[in-house]
Amino acid sequence: MKANTKKNKPEIETNDEEEATLQRLETSLAVVSDERHSSRDWIKIRGARQNNLKNVSLDIPRDKLVVITGLSGSGKSSLAFDTLYAEGQRRYVESLSAYARQFLGQHDKPDVDQIEGLSPAVAIDQKATSKNPRSTVGTVTEIYDYLRLMYARVGIPHDPRTGKPMIKQSIEEMVDRILALPEGIRFLILSPVVRGRKGEYKKELEDILKEGFVRARIDGEMVDLSEEIPTLERYKQHTIELVIDRLVMKPDLRGRVAEGLEQALKRAKGVAVISVMAQGEHPAQEITFSENFQATEGDFNFEEIEPRLFSFNSPFGACPECHGLGTKTEFDPNLIVPNKNMSIGEGAIKYFVYKSGKDIMSDSRTALFAGVAEKLGFEMTTPIKDLEPKQYDALMYGIKGNVTVTFRNKWGRTRHFDQEFAGVSQIMDRAYKETTSNYVKEDLEQYMSARPCPDCKGQRLKKEALCVLVSGKTISELCAMSLAKSAQFFEEIRFNAKQEVIARQVTKEIKTRLGFLNNVGLGYLTLDRAAATLAGGEAQRIRLATQIGSGLMGVLYILDEPSIGLHQRDNSRLIETLERLRELGNTILVVEHDEETMEAADWLIDVGPGAGEHGGHIVAQGTVAEVKANPESITGQYLSGARQIEVPSVRREPSERWLELIGARQNNLKNVTLRIPLGLLVAITGVSGSGKSTLIQETLYPLLNHYLYRTNTVSGAHDEIRGMEHLDKMVDIDQSPIGRTPRSNPATYTGVFDLIRDLFSKTQDARVRGYQQGRFSFNV
Repeated sequence: MKANTKKNKPEIETNDEEEATLQRLETSLAVVSDERHSSRDWIKIRGARQNNLKNVSLDIPRDKLVVITGLSGSGKSSLAFDTLYAEGQRRYVESLSAYARQFLGQHDKPDVDQIEGLSPAVAIDQKATSKNPRSTVGTVTEIYDYLRLMYARVGIPHDPRTGKPMIKQSIEEMVDRILALPEGIRFLILSPVVRGRKGEYKKELEDILKEGFVRARIDGEMVDLSEEIPTLERYKQHTIELVIDRLVMKPDLRGRVAEGLEQALKRAKGVAVISVMAQGEHPAQEITFSENFQATEGDFNFEEIEPRLFSFNSPFGACPECHGLGTKTEFDPNLIVPNKNMSIGEGAIKYFVYKSGKDIMSDSRTALFAGVAEKLGFEMTTPIKDLEPKQYDALMYGIKGNVTVTFRNKWGRTRHFDQEFAGVSQIMDRAYKETTSNYVKEDLEQYMSARPCPDCKGQRLKKEALCVLVSGKTISELCAMSLAKSAQFFEEIRFNAKQEVIARQVTKEIKTRLGFLNNVGLGYLTLDRAAATLAGGEAQRIRLATQIGSGLMGVLYILDEPSIGLHQRDNSRLIETLERLRELGNTILVVEHDEETMEAADWLIDVGPGAGEHGGHIVAQGTVAEVKANPESITGQYLSGARQIEVPSVRREPSERWLELIGARQNNLKNVTLRIPLGLLVAITGVSGSGKSTLIQETLYPLLNHYLYRTNTVSGAHDEIRGMEHLDKMVDIDQSPIGRTPRSNPATYTGVFDLIRDLFSKTQDARVRGYQQGRFSFNV
């Protein structure tokens, strides 16, 4: 709720009489507090002067939901974070040993006379989470760690080609299976040393014969190697299985079967085949055993499933192509040819045209592309948008065979020669890799963008990890589901008795954490969402859910406007979460402007009356009803309805200029068409996760950014955008902090400090001493 509206704008200037009145009010509140409150049930603050606080004294009830409100800059954060949290942290650090303190650094004591009844403090602010591209919602909440453990212990590997489960058995289990065959059955123990691979294998077969193996089954046919080594076709796939032993089932055969299996498994890297002969009513049968997780119809296998196999931060699990990032920076055809209405002859491929402003190519490039156009069957004057998909792909990624290039040299002679054409993208990629010039690299990078890795399709993991399923889903598919759907998946998942024993505790932790995240209104996020893309409010609610999951008691939690970015529909769930955290035996201190959160508070503190030097006083405190009844509290007047924000009676009519985005379908957008009137204040709203950020930040903003500033940002899927010609500038104001270094301040960020330094350098004293602007900079 915003109190500083244009209408009914409060007077924030205070005179000496008003200042004295506020001081007397705070003193009387402190005296009453001292008489009524003990430090067991209250946090007692005396003489707080941090930042703009004016010698504030107040009592805050413990184990309650307390909301601090007031105008922006009135001193709310100074009281909550810079005083209470800072003192709580300082006391905790001082309680540690001298050895431990040297690793934590020194904490300055806030400017306050006394604080009693202070609990260990945890601050949950709106600072963005890690900017590491490897951090995701799953890793930040530690849910992904539990998923890795679950998949390693109860996941079932599947053959990527056939989809059949991959089996792993001990030798004892294999022997028991074989001994279950009927007595008198004849069978072979085979070792498949080659399975479905091309080659002649003449030397390998000769080596096998020298080792004493005289029989083998090659491509399904029994062959006596002692008579003749067969000649195999080099370019045909072959399967070679050594005959380790020929047996007839009878009692007391366990030792010989076990010995034959061990030898077969050793030679074929953990795989053995039992070929059972047909006899009577018993049909012929093939039984494949594997010590490893092995595809029964191919070479795909891996030795062991461990949690690190599912970690994209480990070389054991990360995709070898993108190293676990899920994306690769590659040349983007849409950036190479930004205007598909142009033809090659008109300079559609910007990289190959002269940088002099003329959209023309060199004679050699023109001759090459003329040969390419002739080979592919289009004209140099054909717009790129009119090319067939096969022609466009060949232009970008290359042509099989040579291209005939007709070239007129500087003496006027025509020359013909054949040349390979690797494609525009490959030519630029080769130039980027071979050049040592930073200028050339920077020039080429404007045509590059981060695209999903072609090997793992953006899933970050190697193929072995993506073949392990739990209830029919890979770990990447599960992470791509929304948190709400993931919670439903774990409610419906069913394990067999053995898996249930193993997975019970892991799934319990996962379900608990997913429940907390859904309760704070984050059910629309996915576990694979990059942490760097989270808004400040989203990151704060994730930390809030993590704290609830920790189950701590007796803690002072301090939150900074957790309702920011949250739709009113989800606000009640956030309040329920705060109340649950309170019921655990914690004190919840929330800096907030939201009306619904203030109404739910056990205790309300109004800081003001104005901002900056006009603030720093406790205007009112008590229950919500007491603050509403306090005539000095502007917040109370708005809560009681005595003041209100009037809805404008007259609206500005839209002009004829509109910005139209047609067919947006990124993420959960359903072929959306958006029309924005230009020159007006336009609000985009909707419930959390409805697609607002996808529509504006991931689709519209990158399009305008590329159009206006020629950046290489990639926009979300869409059909068309109209009306960009009406714009010449765009500014994106998000929730990311403006300070890049500890030296940054509002003056340096806005550029005012440059003018101040210039002014001081022109003073008489500065000129006498020869001081330049740099003399007045703390960065020089």
